Amino acid sequence: MKIAVLGTGMVGQSLADRLACLGHDVVVGTRDPEATRARREPDGMGNPPLSTWLGSHPSVELTTLPEAAGRAEVIVNATNGAGSLDALSRAGAGHLAGKVVIDISNPLDFTAGFPPTLLVKDSDSLGEQIQRAFPDAKVVKTLNTLNAHLMVDPLSLGQDSSVFVSGDDPAAKAVVVDLLESFGHTDVIDLGDITTARGTEMFLPLWLRLMGALRTPAFNVRVVR
Repeated sequence: MKIAVLGTGMVGQSLADRLACLGHDVVVGTRDPEATRARREPDGMGNPPLSTWLGSHPSVELTTLPEAAGRAEVIVNATNGAGSLDALSRAGAGHLAGKVVIDISNPLDFTAGFPPTLLVKDSDSLGEQIQRAFPDAKVVKTLNTLNAHLMVDPLSLGQDSSVFVSGDDPAAKAVVVDLLESFGHTDVIDLGDITTARGTEMFLPLWLRLMGALRTPAFNVRVVR
């Protein structure tokens, strides 16, 4: 498939790398490709600059948000949750219309420091806001309860664990489930329509505290039933 990954951080790089390795035609979208290529310093997480990553991934092209979205069949929103609506608006509603939009973002608010709070919760979710803003897109929320490495390589934990999907369109969710299974996810739980994204987004405060208690982001939950 032709897949656009919007976002150049650790999550975007991990998804683009795995999708390209699986044989998909992958393009990465960003607001300003030239500025992104010009960055030479590591990011705040200690990862090398994107220019270094691109050098080791010659099949992955970096381009603008609208160019990437316009060329894709499936779009992955791997942008920072606080800027996701703006980034998708820049990509263009017309370029999202009729397409599966996989939303991996989380509405984390770091303005008061760490741990962050949620920009939206309880009666709404970022996934729902994206679906309302782009009603012709087929938004599927998934993978936002995992760190970047486990998103694309869940079996590295050494045992099965659970991942969730939320969305209004059954066919779109089937496309996403196929991709998740190609990553190695063996327990994909369909929570229901896009309103169920509230649950997975509100899991993040617990996830952050688990990371602190376990001193690692390399963990996941398993739903035993």
